[in-house]
Amino acid sequence: MGTGRRKAEPVPQVHIERIITSGSIGVGRPGLPVDGIQLENNVWLIGDSERVLVIDAAHDAQAIAQAVGERETLGILLTHGHEDHVNAALEAAQLLDTHVYLHPEDLFIWSETHGDALPDFELTHGATFQVGDIELSTRHTPGHTPGSVCFVAPALNTVFSGDTLFQGGPGATRWDYSSFPQIITSIQESLFTLPAATVVQPGHGDHTVIEREQPALESWLARGQ
Repeated sequence: MGTGRRKAEPVPQVHIERIITSGSIGVGRPGLPVDGIQLENNVWLIGDSERVLVIDAAHDAQAIAQAVGERETLGILLTHGHEDHVNAALEAAQLLDTHVYLHPEDLFIWSETHGDALPDFELTHGATFQVGDIELSTRHTPGHTPGSVCFVAPALNTVFSGDTLFQGGPGATRWDYSSFPQIITSIQESLFTLPAATVVQPGHGDHTVIEREQPALESWLARGQ
């Protein structure tokens, strides 16, 4: 009789999926068009065939739930509190039977969209999340908003940057609660310290790479916010 060992089951492979959602924000707010401003957002799924983490929940909870499918959702992680990143968070959490995480310094912005309803848990600098054999760590990167964060996945050579860093420069700092010097410090200390080949997956638009953005720092400083 054979004495061969039973072949080990393959480990599900963690990968990144992008969903592009669109919708209107600021509907009915003074100074904005009656029907709001139309935006496209990136929603990121990090997971395997069994479990997934969602980064940002923008505009379309049904589309997010459809992309997740039958997988277990381990959490909805929000990069910051702006409407276009959180407006589908509560509905998506209900559809996916999961929890919402947001840095507490952005609760005042979150409340503009969700009123008295609160996220389930507070994000803190250094908080980690596990999906499969991949760990995401939270980095507090204020500037765009006081509670902006990025999520670093070293094993995937990727950082999910929200609206902190884009292809071509930092996120907007036009609000009273924003700070251009602060976002520059956040990028220098929390993102430009990552390996040069780290892929940057932002909240809008296409990806970039850390080494592609580093040489432009002086030009960002020259143009200011």
